[in-house]
Amino acid sequence: MAKLFRVTTVPISVEKLLGNQLTYMNQFFHVTAISADEDNLKKAADKLGVQCHAIEMTRKITPLADLVSLWKMYRYFKKEKPDIVHTHTPKAGLIGMLAAKLAGVKVRLHTVAGLPLMEAEGTKRKILNFVEKFTYGCAAKVYPNSSGLYNFILSEKFCGKEKLKILGNGSTNGINIDNFSTESISEQHKIDLKNKLGIKDNDFVFIFVGRLVKDKGINELIAAFKKLNYPDVRLLLVGPYETELDPLDDNTLKEIGDNKNILTVGYQKDVRPYFAVSDALAFPSYREGFPNVVLQALAMEIPVIVSDINGCNEIVMDGINGLIVPPKNEETLFSAMNRFLESDFYMKIKDVTRQSILKYDQKILWEHIRTEYNSFLKQ
Repeated sequence: MAKLFRVTTVPISVEKLLGNQLTYMNQFFHVTAISADEDNLKKAADKLGVQCHAIEMTRKITPLADLVSLWKMYRYFKKEKPDIVHTHTPKAGLIGMLAAKLAGVKVRLHTVAGLPLMEAEGTKRKILNFVEKFTYGCAAKVYPNSSGLYNFILSEKFCGKEKLKILGNGSTNGINIDNFSTESISEQHKIDLKNKLGIKDNDFVFIFVGRLVKDKGINELIAAFKKLNYPDVRLLLVGPYETELDPLDDNTLKEIGDNKNILTVGYQKDVRPYFAVSDALAFPSYREGFPNVVLQALAMEIPVIVSDINGCNEIVMDGINGLIVPPKNEETLFSAMNRFLESDFYMKIKDVTRQSILKYDQKILWEHIRTEYNSFLKQ
């Protein structure tokens, strides 16, 4: 079998971004997951049943550390001679694609699932633009996971159209339709979790799942929620803070701490129980690729409010399976959240949520990716 190396910057991307796709691919290829943080990488790889190799990388701009990572990656590729190197996330893409090219790997593939540079300005934006263009130049093929990203890459002239391709209907990993369903969580489990969180039966719960950072629109979400001012409306925040990379405003952090109707549970390996006790997803992110969280919520029959950004506005049909609002706008977000509290409108949308995303079943996407791999190996 051909050797397939999948490279991400941090192990959580191996586990959450790719997950069982690696297990599936391991039936047809010798899969090795490459990422930083050896201990957590090994745990993720063991869980998925694939080989792994740790190479330290950072998510920040760290030229000297990046050169060390590049040298180690190059030496490993030169020694192991993979048939395919497929990278994800910006830093892993830069180091992985350059190392693969220097090592003579012919099939060099890079998936774009979101671009931090979209929110950068000035010198930092110029540096990130250059890095992205350089990464794509080293790749044989680049896979934006949404039409919005595809068009953005072309508009920024990061590479030519001939190098770009969207696999399937978009997304990096699709969604496990059977796993994300209302039937996957028992009534008793829901009752126990509600009791633990202090959620009453008549509460309407908005949920956010993701990193609690500025770029995810958390400042606006907290400000909009504060204006709702209903005793029986709760906001459930599921995800970790990132105080170094993208901290929240002090006022936001204070409101989260002081408001008894805002519940925080940190990072959770299994988000399904939290969706199961919630009524609507509020996801006012500034930038995305093709967000799995939105697919997961809709699969679990939860209507969504999302920003009018690529990925989100491809999954959500405004007024049909959710609402689309401008990014960075707490007033329109507040209005959308208010509208969801109208029972007739809410139930109308809820009825079509799951049906609207069945085409994103991950098994369909996995087949597209495997077919793509095989097409390169036959050349």
